[in-house]
Amino acid sequence: MSGFTVAIVGRPNVGKSTFFNRLLEQRKAIVDDVSGVTRDRQYGVAEWTGKSFNLIDTGGFVPESEDVFEREIKKQVLIALEEANALIFMVDAATGITDLDESMADVLRRTTKPVFLAVNKVDNSDRLLEAAEFYSLGFEEIYFLSSMTGSGTGELLDAVTKLIQDEQTEPEDANIPKFAIIGQPNVGKSSLLNALIGQERTIVSDIAGTTRDTIHTRYNLFKKDFVLIDTAGIRRKTKVHEDLEFYSVIRAIKAMDEADVCLLMIDAPKGITAQDLNIFSLAVKKGKGIVLLVNKWDLVEKETNTAKDYEKELKQRLAPFTDVPVLFISVIDKTRIFRAVETALEVYDNRQRRIPTNELNEVMLKAIEAYHPPVVRGNPLKIKYITQLPTHVPSFAFFCNFPDDVKQPYKNYLENQLRDHFNFKGVPVRLFFRKK
Repeated sequence: MSGFTVAIVGRPNVGKSTFFNRLLEQRKAIVDDVSGVTRDRQYGVAEWTGKSFNLIDTGGFVPESEDVFEREIKKQVLIALEEANALIFMVDAATGITDLDESMADVLRRTTKPVFLAVNKVDNSDRLLEAAEFYSLGFEEIYFLSSMTGSGTGELLDAVTKLIQDEQTEPEDANIPKFAIIGQPNVGKSSLLNALIGQERTIVSDIAGTTRDTIHTRYNLFKKDFVLIDTAGIRRKTKVHEDLEFYSVIRAIKAMDEADVCLLMIDAPKGITAQDLNIFSLAVKKGKGIVLLVNKWDLVEKETNTAKDYEKELKQRLAPFTDVPVLFISVIDKTRIFRAVETALEVYDNRQRRIPTNELNEVMLKAIEAYHPPVVRGNPLKIKYITQLPTHVPSFAFFCNFPDDVKQPYKNYLENQLRDHFNFKGVPVRLFFRKK
């Protein structure tokens, strides 16, 4: 998919989150609520007329207290401006133009990026008349809609998706494995990169205007050829230290789009956080290979079996997708960091794996025979034939008589059988049920 990113900005209570959720919920391909993630989701993948894009809602990051409101919102708008390809600026027809809208419009008018003004809560003809005052903000692209009912959102999305180019031609390093190092700020991403390359490559400069997107470094180490995508240690023009978390999430999503395998680093003493789980589930949704690197393992008090217990606990949080390699590393001591690259290459191979149809059917039909699918309305559910689909992410089509009636527990059983017989460690697999 393309790494096209759209950010929704606007003051609180104009309906950003309702709009955001509507875009995500009505399409099927979307980020689920991961257990353990209590905060609002602020990012996901939306899809419209066959084009998918990353969607970021800036609202979820605003602190509660009144006095820092404007400052905080402005900070987020600046980050969004810098990082997104297009912006949806949302205002509320019910309240009309407020000072906060004005000051945000000021910031947005200076950008060269496309800004779509979305006037929300236009749910009757009177409101439409009142909403005309928003033309005075001076944006050419103006759309009247209602997040609650969904009216008018289609026109806006048509306009936004027009900007997304169809997939460009493959870059020259198209067939070389690409790994992205992702994770929270200060977890040791740049140190890992530097330790692997053996030199300080991600020099961080504080000169105004030194902003770069992801950096690709091609390697030929130990007879292995791969590309590392680095998002670490890039400072921006706007010094937005407090919003580092928000910033690093946008960066992680961008790097994820370009990568085949994500090396998700977590901080051993802290454990896996809600934000890590969020990033993890997004990588699963995007069908990326995943290797978990538990860094700073040297700082954890050891007892017997600690790593084993730690891994077990980790996997409980990651469920249902637990077939992922977990490595305990210490970047400072250079412990097991090269093993991380080897594991990423193995996961890359697993993601490319193609199972011959005859072998697939032989194994899977036996598994189905051993544990029959439940009966549907008095009729036995029969799976006749299985084949792997020609997709980037390992996907399998099961042809059966009642494709819509295969329940989740049985799908889980089939996925586990696939994983037991063929090596898909670290790779999300997709199962589709179709009518013969």
